[in-house]
Amino acid sequence: MGKRSERLKAIKEIVLSEKIASHKDLLKKLKERGFSVTQATISRDISFLRLTKVRNYRQEEFYTLDKKYQESSLFNMDKLKSKFSESVISVDKAKNILVVRTYPGEAQGVAAVIDGMNFVEILGTVAGDDSIICIINSDKNAEKINKLLNNI
Repeated sequence: MGKRSERLKAIKEIVLSEKIASHKDLLKKLKERGFSVTQATISRDISFLRLTKVRNYRQEEFYTLDKKYQESSLFNMDKLKSKFSESVISVDKAKNILVVRTYPGEAQGVAAVIDGMNFVEILGTVAGDDSIICIINSDKNAEKINKLLNNI
């Protein structure tokens, strides 16, 4: 597991077990666990994990994970990396569409893993025998997902 995925896992564990009200609090908790990160990194991680602030009945604000995301992508990132390394030939972008080329017979499995990631940016996937199209909700998000998938 890479440094980033370990840090993301730690953030998820921290947010699910404690009331984290600010970037500063999260930074402190990560340092206690041996992670040395910047404020900018924390901001990117919060965005990637789709953390949102909620308010309880006592009017305390703290970060929580999006319900849809809680059971999904953090634990599937290793599966996505594994499936991509063994099955994917290329990922190309055309406006808000990504075309994923796979070895023959592998597209369905790769599409299932992508769908299992629950990316809110991906509206849907269509898989054939050796290619997948991913419809992304905007050109900007298509670029983001393209970079992610090409750097796996």
